[in-house]
Amino acid sequence: MSGPQDSAASEARDSGATVRSDADSQAAADEAAVNAHADGQPGANGQAETNGPAGPQMDRAAASPGDEASPADPGAPQAGVRRKRKQRSFWRELPILVAVALLLAVVIKTYAIQAFYIPSGSMENTLEINDRVLVNKIVYHIRDIHRGDIVVFNGDGSWDPGPVPVTGNFIQQFADGFSSMFGFGHPGDILIKRVIGIPGDRVACCDAQGRVTINGVPLTEGSYLYPGSAPSLSRFNIVVPPGRLWVMGDNRFFSDDSRDHQGDPGGGTIPESAVIGRAFIIIWPPSRWRILPIPATFEQPALNGSHAAAAAGGGDLLSARAEPTGQAVPLVLGFAGAIPLTWLQRRVRLRVGRRRRLR
Repeated sequence: MSGPQDSAASEARDSGATVRSDADSQAAADEAAVNAHADGQPGANGQAETNGPAGPQMDRAAASPGDEASPADPGAPQAGVRRKRKQRSFWRELPILVAVALLLAVVIKTYAIQAFYIPSGSMENTLEINDRVLVNKIVYHIRDIHRGDIVVFNGDGSWDPGPVPVTGNFIQQFADGFSSMFGFGHPGDILIKRVIGIPGDRVACCDAQGRVTINGVPLTEGSYLYPGSAPSLSRFNIVVPPGRLWVMGDNRFFSDDSRDHQGDPGGGTIPESAVIGRAFIIIWPPSRWRILPIPATFEQPALNGSHAAAAAGGGDLLSARAEPTGQAVPLVLGFAGAIPLTWLQRRVRLRVGRRRRLR
């Protein structure tokens, strides 16, 4: 008979099958979750998980062997491209560097510092033959010419026949400096002397002890005169006119200076406008490196005590010429200034380019 007992047994079997099916399903789900956790696949909560070395191994396996962006490849192709770009960038920057260096060299030589060499012995022993000196062209825009300064000046129109050279404006000076860099133009008769008297000074020689005097105050010149040289073998007594200078060499026996041009206009003095600059240092040869200071005798306060109110040769004389040197000094200084300027403009250009790309 298949009564209630059979029906109950059938329901019990169905219930047991359901329980076992649910248990089997749960076990399968747990096993799948474990495998997903181990393989880095999304788990039951939908998130990818990685554990142990399995993840990186799969990543490496999935990556293409020829992929340049793969972490396993150090990026040799990109390094080669970067090297080529740097080489191209260098050759593009080189003309800019040369142009900036040349421009700075012209500016430095024209307005700031210029090198000259000494071809004669009329300034010995302060300056010897073939010494190289640097001349400061800025200093007299800041202060007046002082007694005792060693100045480089244009002799054209001062002692030599012809008009006094006129300093042009900023553009004309730059054009002259640029042309002289390439050997064009006329540099003039460039001379070098020591300033003894400034405008208003009464310069005379000699007192009872044979010394040069300025405004009645004798100079002690032993520190810079050529050994054994007398202060002067010729006599003079002059009040330096306004805007002019009385100049003399340190080797008084062999110096063609203001003493020998007293019959010229200005009584042997030179115009302040003819002064190019002040020689302030010997740069060559290395054994002669030294600063050229103003001798202590010109610092006497008594020299400024009283100025006059109004104006009043032998042997082979040397005119103490100062010849411009080559362009090495301004070019070296120009490149020294051009390198950081070129580097700076390149940095700015690259930064601006990056910002534009980011936009």
